[in-house]
Amino acid sequence: MFKYDFLKDFSEAVFLKIGCSGKDAKLAAQVLVSADLRGVDSHGVARLSGYVRLWENQRINTAAEVKKIHESPSTASVDGDGGLGLVVGPQAMEIAIAKAKTAGSGWVSVQNSNHFGIAGYHAMMALSHDMIGIAMTNASPLVAPTFSKERLLGTNPIAVAIPAGEENPFVADLATTTVANGKLEILDRKKEDAPLGWIQNKNGLPTQTVADLKEGGALLPLGGDRDHGSHKGYCLGSVVDIFSAVLSGANYSSWVPPFVSFLPLPSDPVGKGIGHFFGALRIDGFRPAEDFKKHMDQWIRRVRTAEPVAGQKEVLVPGDPERNFEKVRLQDGIALLQPVIKDLSQLATKFQLDSFNAGFEAHLLEKS
Repeated sequence: MFKYDFLKDFSEAVFLKIGCSGKDAKLAAQVLVSADLRGVDSHGVARLSGYVRLWENQRINTAAEVKKIHESPSTASVDGDGGLGLVVGPQAMEIAIAKAKTAGSGWVSVQNSNHFGIAGYHAMMALSHDMIGIAMTNASPLVAPTFSKERLLGTNPIAVAIPAGEENPFVADLATTTVANGKLEILDRKKEDAPLGWIQNKNGLPTQTVADLKEGGALLPLGGDRDHGSHKGYCLGSVVDIFSAVLSGANYSSWVPPFVSFLPLPSDPVGKGIGHFFGALRIDGFRPAEDFKKHMDQWIRRVRTAEPVAGQKEVLVPGDPERNFEKVRLQDGIALLQPVIKDLSQLATKFQLDSFNAGFEAHLLEKS
């Protein structure tokens, strides 16, 4: 088990090594490791070496200057200057929040960015301002639209964070596919098959073999197949792509740059980098905030008192699983897969972060 602070401090040290300012390195590390803390292991430190490889291939600008390129009182388009999405995303969300403070709501589209970690982090930034937060991003084309063999969409997540009063906030954070690609990466590391309905092979046929994705296969939209509503997941993913990229001037559909550095960039880009979309809605723009939060408490409590199906202890509210992970992992630490530990140990060696490497090597020795 690794302590949250250890992983956060190590990630910050790595971001400093690749040229981030102290402020940006701290923010990027916080966003990244929040994924591990909340149980979204696919988007946490397991991706740290991926960011480093993108930087080595000059596909991330670690000294980026985020700037507004178009705006109205309640909206803005932002150019991320090729920066880390882990840094660009929070800055863009801050702009949305600032606009909401004066206009009642704020909406920001982003071009020229990179992978921004978990969408939930950005949406949750609005909670402390008595605002509803919305965050979404497009991603590398790994998803085949319903009835398609071609990969034209990303996992394209949507997050919505809604404050409550005495209860914990409602936080929905979901991919618009049956599964996030990072979970397939975890299965690949474990040498395990995927459940049916997650992926298709290059011929468009259902498969459980994770390696088929690298052989021309595709992830499936939320629903898995037409009979189970994949057309709805396809629609949701398309909305994210349009809001994040067609609206902002980023790349969309098959032109979105891949996260992995060994794949080439599209030769005919239609925009700049990856795109995001953020929203912040001031609750008192609709009704008194305290009144709203009282009713959110009632909504949450009613869901919690729903009679569960056989074999289940309770009905969960969106955000519950992540909060439970956070509580346990802050106390007990964060477990990492052996391939991830080896990956981080190699990064520590690469950047001569010897004090951290001792911690990684100790865990590797325990398992050997």
